[in-house]
Amino acid sequence: MQLVEVLRGASEQFPDRVAMIFRDQPLTFAQIESKANRMANRLIELGIQKDDKVGLMMPNLPDFAIAYYGILAAGASVVPLNVMYRPREVAYIMNDSEAKALITIEPFLPVVLEAQASVPSLKQVIAKGQEKIPNVHNLDALLADAPDKRVNVPVDADDTAIICYTSGTTGNPKGAMLSHRNLLANLDQVLACQRTDIRPGDVGLVVLPLFHIYGMNMVLNLGTKLGLSAVVMERFETEKAFELIQKYRVTVFAGAPPMFVAMINHPDIKKYDLSSLRTVSSGAASLPVQVMETFQKLTGVEIMEGYGLTETSPTLASNGAGPVSKPGSVGPAIPGVEVRIVDDQDRDVPIGEPGEIICRGENVMKGYYKRPQESAEALKGGWFHTGDIGKLDEDGYIYIVDRKKEMVNVSGFNVYPREIEEVLYRHPKVMDAAVIGVPDSYQGESVMAVIALKPGETAEEKEFADYCRQNLAAFKAPRYFRFQEALPKLITGKILKRELREDILKNWPK
Repeated sequence: MQLVEVLRGASEQFPDRVAMIFRDQPLTFAQIESKANRMANRLIELGIQKDDKVGLMMPNLPDFAIAYYGILAAGASVVPLNVMYRPREVAYIMNDSEAKALITIEPFLPVVLEAQASVPSLKQVIAKGQEKIPNVHNLDALLADAPDKRVNVPVDADDTAIICYTSGTTGNPKGAMLSHRNLLANLDQVLACQRTDIRPGDVGLVVLPLFHIYGMNMVLNLGTKLGLSAVVMERFETEKAFELIQKYRVTVFAGAPPMFVAMINHPDIKKYDLSSLRTVSSGAASLPVQVMETFQKLTGVEIMEGYGLTETSPTLASNGAGPVSKPGSVGPAIPGVEVRIVDDQDRDVPIGEPGEIICRGENVMKGYYKRPQESAEALKGGWFHTGDIGKLDEDGYIYIVDRKKEMVNVSGFNVYPREIEEVLYRHPKVMDAAVIGVPDSYQGESVMAVIALKPGETAEEKEFADYCRQNLAAFKAPRYFRFQEALPKLITGKILKRELREDILKNWPK
């Protein structure tokens, strides 16, 4: 029950199979394991011990997998960092996790070194591509003559494998401690879903950021466990993705909603042969039904939407877990996970009624690092409280209504932004949409829609006001509209509503 065993197993079973292709250069499973072993040996030589924390700040590269499995093989915990973080954010997470080392690449060194100055625990920095900066180890030189023998550090299944920081959409990021058992259990749970159709020998397109739990466990670890060949993209580019799917006959593709929005709106989608695609899934944010339907119409492939959180390793529910997909639903709970919909007193609500989604299973985190009070609150009664509002149908399928903290209260009526966003996404001019609550002296809060139009489109507020009133109850229809070129997002595609709201409220009348 040790996460690095997924790589060791693949290396033993498929040593010569191509594990990763990056910029047309292949690496086999045996080569990746050899490099990961070298990484582990060097980390131990640099003083990294069991249960130490090691930061990993890299985009999608084969080196991410090498460093990731190397850290785990050394018995340490991986602390993944978003590559878009600024020095303050890196310093916060490195200080909070008490990290002793950080592995990165040269372009991010200025950020890392500025952060290191305010992180007393951070003694070792390793960077791919640099050769001249004092006290920074060159990654390739470090591994060149390192022993590639396996390191056998005693690791318990309940030891922390990863401290994955939440996105911080509701405050400072918290470090979710995910054990080897949590992550491995989630792989088995997903593979036990009745419609999970991923096979050894499949070719996957890796575009989700590997530093995010979705890409890390559901793409890197799952693909490695099954011996998939991964075509790695450093960042998502729509036409390049089409080219790689066509060239390498990609069969498996896990994406996030903005990727599918970009794909269905690309004028050349029909010029590429995407017929090899068989298993396509979406997560990390809500997928508008209109986007799902259009993608299937254009490609003939169903997007299987799922749902999860950092704290659940991440998958909690999937349309692949049920006999059919229900558009607008994220499917039933996956095998081995129990889900309830409850009110504020943790009492089950009737079928079809909205309430907070709570769950339990072997994939649920140990708790938040150094935050016993918040851990106890989140895991109250042995159930993880997601903070998401959802409802169940009679077949056990879950429908996400909204984030509990994003609900808008209009004159005592609960308004769920997700419902309004679904309506907005069906408008032919809309590329992206987010709905937030803004202060209203008369009714407490009013609804505001922030919209990014498709390229070349123009619109006036009245057009959307009329459209919303035709499709929504009066108290749900947005009172205010704002149009902007793009909406602020995490790299996973989740719209940063807190940032959006803060920006709007700066100039809001008191």
